[in-house]
Amino acid sequence: MAKVLLPVADGSEDIETVTVIDVLRRAEVDVLVASVMREVDVTLARGTLLTADVTLDAIEESREFDAIVLPGGMPGASRLRDSETLKQRLLQQREAQRWIAAICAAPGVVLAAHDLVRGHDVTGYPAFQAPLADAGGHLSQRCVVEDRRMVTSQGPATAMAFALHLVGLLVDEETEARIAEGLLVDVASSERHC
Repeated sequence: MAKVLLPVADGSEDIETVTVIDVLRRAEVDVLVASVMREVDVTLARGTLLTADVTLDAIEESREFDAIVLPGGMPGASRLRDSETLKQRLLQQREAQRWIAAICAAPGVVLAAHDLVRGHDVTGYPAFQAPLADAGGHLSQRCVVEDRRMVTSQGPATAMAFALHLVGLLVDEETEARIAEGLLVDVASSERHC
């Protein structure tokens, strides 16, 4: 079973956070939702109250994940960026050549700040694309961009395509298609059209 770490903070984007958790869990991916705040209870950007499974600092340093997936939203993405624990986990994830995924503001605010996008094809929310280019990323306007062990996406409207793409990578394309069918999503169309 694939294991995913999904860090959250006060101000993380509601749709992106919940959609990724829901879709991955439908595919029987083990999703651990970890608050970078001092408490497990966080308030998402639009006021949704979410109780994380654990605080990020409470997870053993040796615990490994097949993917770390970052939701966007402001100021949530800034709080993710400012977490030293998360920064170290992201750098270790890259070193181990395991998946890193981010959507909306998170690619430009978090990944670019930690020099994780250099040389990668990437995308993000339009207002946060400049930092990606400044950090050496190659901008794409596709809804979901996969390059080596990194997946990025543009925002709330692309969250479903992003989550389903992760299912295809972490489980298999058959499961991705099955989950998409159950959700009434045309996978090919959702990844092409933002």
